[in-house]
Amino acid sequence: MPEPPNSSENGSESDEAIEPDHDKQGLDLAKSLAARLKQQAARGGIMPVKRRRRPRIGGAQISSARPDDRDPQQLTNTLGRLMRDQGWEVDVAVHGVMARWPSIVGPEMAEHCKPESYDDTVLTVRTSSTAWKVQLDLLVPQLLFRLNAELGEGTVSLVKVLGPNTYTWRKGPRTVRGGRGPRDTYG
Repeated sequence: MPEPPNSSENGSESDEAIEPDHDKQGLDLAKSLAARLKQQAARGGIMPVKRRRRPRIGGAQISSARPDDRDPQQLTNTLGRLMRDQGWEVDVAVHGVMARWPSIVGPEMAEHCKPESYDDTVLTVRTSSTAWKVQLDLLVPQLLFRLNAELGEGTVSLVKVLGPNTYTWRKGPRTVRGGRGPRDTYG
């Protein structure tokens, strides 16, 4: 059996051993394609491809390391911005006070007095009886102070206190025009 030649005897064999194994056909193919492209470019047959930029939609949209409006946002921040943009901050604060009504006026008064509406710095409160209406009329200055402390100065300028809803004798299927209500049958 013949021995393999010693690498020290022949220097060319050592170069082949160091050179990595390549597919000779693939390497030759790539070299020939590159040579053809160089020739066509020299003759002017191949024009460089110009990249077209896509038009930007809605102004500059450059991604950066700093947070911007396109990043995911917390829901509280988004809702706060929406309320500020739409002008709903005062209305939401007033409705929050209406939800906390018992803690503001006390549980006994909250049982007999309910806030009905808020419109243009006027809070309307409905009471369960005329006695509670009189009582709340006396406490309106203190109630205004508490509400403005909760909501901000000037949010509530007037508290309108209404008595209980009572029947009206002016409406219904059996009414008489010009009548005085139930009293006109007594005399």
